[in-house]
Amino acid sequence: MWQRFLKDYFFFTKKERSGIIVLILVLIFLILSPLLFPILIKEEKFDYAQFETEMAQLRIDSARKYTNKNFGNNYYPDNTYPGKKYQTVKTEVFFFDPNTASVNDWIRLGIKEKTAATIQKYISKGGKFYKPEDIKKIWGLHSSDVERLLPFVRIKNTSNEYPQFEKKEYTNNKFSNTPKIIQKVKINLADTTEFIALPGIGSRLSKRIIAFREKLGGFYSIDQVAETYLLPDSTFQKIRPFLVMNDNPVKKININLASVDEMKSHPYIKYNLANAIFQYRKQHGNFNSVDAVKKIMLVTDEIFNKVAPYLAIE
Repeated sequence: MWQRFLKDYFFFTKKERSGIIVLILVLIFLILSPLLFPILIKEEKFDYAQFETEMAQLRIDSARKYTNKNFGNNYYPDNTYPGKKYQTVKTEVFFFDPNTASVNDWIRLGIKEKTAATIQKYISKGGKFYKPEDIKKIWGLHSSDVERLLPFVRIKNTSNEYPQFEKKEYTNNKFSNTPKIIQKVKINLADTTEFIALPGIGSRLSKRIIAFREKLGGFYSIDQVAETYLLPDSTFQKIRPFLVMNDNPVKKININLASVDEMKSHPYIKYNLANAIFQYRKQHGNFNSVDAVKKIMLVTDEIFNKVAPYLAIE
């Protein structure tokens, strides 16, 4: 049985054996090919020294191309100038400070004598170059010359590199240190302008103080101002010395006639208290005095003392 199994799966014809051999040879070649490449194909070597030499020569040729030309408003071939027939000016490129360069230095840099004289006239009148880009402002200097010379501009870094402005001393006549006088404010009569004059009070807080005053029906105590919505206690302590009471009576609620809605609109009277006063009056009749409100269970001494100044029976 085993012999038949081996014969069926491992018996090859002549063509099959030849194919297997060729396949094995191809696989061996593919495996060994990376090792054969350095032998069969020689890597070309580059002469980097020669490349650097050629690049240096190219830079020199490029510099000569620009330094041998001066494109101003008027261009004369071969750097010749009117009145100097066939006289060629030899140009150079070197580091220079435009604030100290002479006329000859500018001419050596390839700048026309007329333009160089203009620069010297500007310097003699107190003009200065504070940064390399300032040479762009020279009248008669072509943009190509600016690009050529910019890399060689070296301005000395001194304390006067940037213009110094004259410091002006201001006398105390204009800005006086006299402390501001704060006027007293009558809390039941003052408008927003008077409250804003107080330290730490802006337009929003002044409007809130007045709105709270109107809902209450007037202040009967200076300390009530501190209950204004979003008024910091620190701010209240600052303005307290400037707040004064006045003789204006507060607006009162007639507890014998007022409805629940009328009473609960007051900041000190909640719905429960307003309803309790209304129900007590309904069951026992009108109140004989404001003190009679104390008979209602909800009314504590603290609540009564706070709300009593706003209650009336007539």
